[in-house]
Amino acid sequence: MPLRYMDDDDEAVPDAEVRVVTGAPDGDEDEQLRLSDLGKLALRGRARIVGAARAHDRPTFAALIREHLGVSLEGAEVVEERWPSYDLVNIQVGLNAWLDESASETPGTRRTHELVGLAHHRHQDFGLADLLQRKGSEYGPVPGNVSWSNLASGPDGQVQRAVRAGLYFVTDGPERSAILVLAADPEGGMGVAQVHVVADRPGAAGRIAAEIRRLALVHNVFRGQVISFGRDMFGERGAALQFHSRSAMSADDVILPAETLAAIRRQVVGVAEHRERLLAARQHLKRGLLLYGPPGVGKTHSVRFLTSQLLGVTIVQLTGDSLRLIGTACSVARTLQPAMVVVEDVDLIAEDRGMHPGHHPLLFQLLNEMDGLAEDADVVFLLTTNRADILEPALAARPGRVDQAVPLDLPDADARRRLIQLYRGSLTVDESRLETVIDRTEGVTASFLKELLRRAALIAANESSSQELAVSSDQLDTALEELLDTRNAMTRVLLGGGREAGQRLR
Repeated sequence: MPLRYMDDDDEAVPDAEVRVVTGAPDGDEDEQLRLSDLGKLALRGRARIVGAARAHDRPTFAALIREHLGVSLEGAEVVEERWPSYDLVNIQVGLNAWLDESASETPGTRRTHELVGLAHHRHQDFGLADLLQRKGSEYGPVPGNVSWSNLASGPDGQVQRAVRAGLYFVTDGPERSAILVLAADPEGGMGVAQVHVVADRPGAAGRIAAEIRRLALVHNVFRGQVISFGRDMFGERGAALQFHSRSAMSADDVILPAETLAAIRRQVVGVAEHRERLLAARQHLKRGLLLYGPPGVGKTHSVRFLTSQLLGVTIVQLTGDSLRLIGTACSVARTLQPAMVVVEDVDLIAEDRGMHPGHHPLLFQLLNEMDGLAEDADVVFLLTTNRADILEPALAARPGRVDQAVPLDLPDADARRRLIQLYRGSLTVDESRLETVIDRTEGVTASFLKELLRRAALIAANESSSQELAVSSDQLDTALEELLDTRNAMTRVLLGGGREAGQRLR
């Protein structure tokens, strides 16, 4: 007896034979009409007829909102606000804070809400005003499941669950409102996040939108954090905005001349510490600091030190491709001040232009942003460069943007001695010939000395099976010889050792 099987409509087809097809089906055989085909066509036709007949019976957003508000939607005031795509996480925390507050007219009671998702919303250009007018028979978003995203909200893997597309139906005592939240959809041509509000009372929608924005600023997850922007920050998932851990450093970890370190700290940290007194004396807070010098002398290390000292200050870092997002970084800094904008290798944008034709070099845009801050804006711009000569004409043409330029030079003998002590950490090192090493490393950078200690430790590890590493003077000399060897000229240059360092005291 032939086997029976279930077709796509879950109905048994009588007397159907199961065949194993090992090659391409015969063209004529495949076009023959089967009994199951008739059943499928009948079911599809029935579904279309039933769907068309019951289109007006399906729930629509217009009907749901009308029922919730209890008023006519004709002429309803809809307030629309647009936010940068990366602020979706702050929209959510602001909205959550507002929803958790006590009802405005009934103290002691909480606002209540229901959340409805949107189906078929992707790549659609619409707003809350469109949902108020759309009929059930029209194509577009319909009530469905809520779409969520887990967005970064801290440096240690913290995330905030945020609605990508959802409509909140809020009951606030006698007041009723509906709030639409939409994440950015670059593929659909919408590069911003949106919040739309409609309410049952005149003026209420604007008040609600303003309060959500205020709370989003109060509870902003970027405030007091160290963040950076990537090139594709406006991408679908917004993952290019990153949080970074704040280094824990002291002045002992920065090997610079005492007067240099004091000048850097006074300009950045000192102003922050005396903010109120300076404002009372009508002295401005905005400032710019330029650290310049050859590679490997400690510019980035100094930035980390200053970042560690500015606890509670928002730090926005720009490097590489993200240098094109100067406007965005400055906007965040102005909003979340006190703040510091760090622009490393600023010489890279001296000739580079903005994202659109006709833009001036990005360096001019940066200088304009620095000049556009209010006098009492507590924002510091910290710039670093290896090529101060490239920046000099632009800075001279626009004086006052950078208040102080601090040169960082190659470490002298005393600094090299302190750097070796710093980088050795808990490593045991025979210092009987250390002064010879100090003399032979004249003209090298801190990076060179750090690699010298690491390489000596590796040599010691290869030559001893002891659990505790100890570097002998011979092993330290061997590591130095390797780095100074003429065959390692490129390595020496990369570490800031200079091309002539290997010729000294050989």
